[in-house]
Amino acid sequence: MKKIGFLSFGHWGPSPASQVITASDALLQSVELAVAAEELGADGAYFRVHHYAAQLGSPFPLLAAAGVRTSRIELGTAVIDMRYENPLYMVEDAGAADLLAGGRLQLGISRGSPEQVIDGWRYFGYQPAEGQTDADMARSHTQVFLDLLRGEGFAEPNPQPMFPNPPGLLRLEPHSPGLRDRIWWGAASAETAAWAAGLGMNLMSSTLVFDDASGDPFHVVQARHIQAFRDAWKEAGHQREPRVSVSRSIFALVNDMDRRYFGTGRGEGDHVGYIDERTRAIFGRTYAAEPDALVAQLAEDEAIAAADTLLLTVPSQLGVEYNAHVVESVVKHVAPALGWR
Repeated sequence: MKKIGFLSFGHWGPSPASQVITASDALLQSVELAVAAEELGADGAYFRVHHYAAQLGSPFPLLAAAGVRTSRIELGTAVIDMRYENPLYMVEDAGAADLLAGGRLQLGISRGSPEQVIDGWRYFGYQPAEGQTDADMARSHTQVFLDLLRGEGFAEPNPQPMFPNPPGLLRLEPHSPGLRDRIWWGAASAETAAWAAGLGMNLMSSTLVFDDASGDPFHVVQARHIQAFRDAWKEAGHQREPRVSVSRSIFALVNDMDRRYFGTGRGEGDHVGYIDERTRAIFGRTYAAEPDALVAQLAEDEAIAAADTLLLTVPSQLGVEYNAHVVESVVKHVAPALGWR
């Protein structure tokens, strides 16, 4: 059994065939897709976060809106770039959104991905400490965020407050119990996966992985990262079972529209690119085939087999109806044959 959700990058713009022209379209349709996915029996609605781009960039209002429109489906991010985040303000926003959703948030966070602008976090008022990199800064923000999510008091109360204080040190409010266990780290290497495990975060294995020069396919490298995470989790002695997710572009070709959009045969192999000038990365393939062929292909994906959660990256600009169809096709025509349902 696997949890199956969608992952939307939330693009908008007047490109050909786009049904998502404005930011308003992107936000409202994201909520509607979460509602539709819940009705279809999917398990999760996840959203990518990018700054300075015509994409979803402020997750908590969106998660709160989806939370009050749904009742069962998990709502999450994949991922929030922690270089940009004030961890104290983020604790308040996350707590409020989680309470509105009834404790269904699953927050993916990370160091982030290649940006639209140079060092965009500087415009948000953040700068790495002396001797630190921006990745170090993201991890520092993360550790503060995780500590505060525990809900323990840390702030000295005013002896003459506007409203009466409870005894002792004060915490940030609203506090949402259990949210600390629903934080995921987006990792692109075995080392960062193990680091996340040590801190008790779930693993959101990235849509790209650092090239380890092994020559192995993306899914094999990714499966090694998952094993490194599980080994580190066991060594850390955490008492709960961790969760692991992977993301894939999967399209079951069940009608003429599917074949027109995705039946070209392109994207059947892994892709290689660069995160920056020095970091070579492998991007996973697209799976697009008739359901029977798709079942056979996915059965060989070692990382999917090792994960408990599968996020389907959806072509959000094609609109709510078509994206709901993409999710339903996998849930109905593919998942049962693989034992995921």
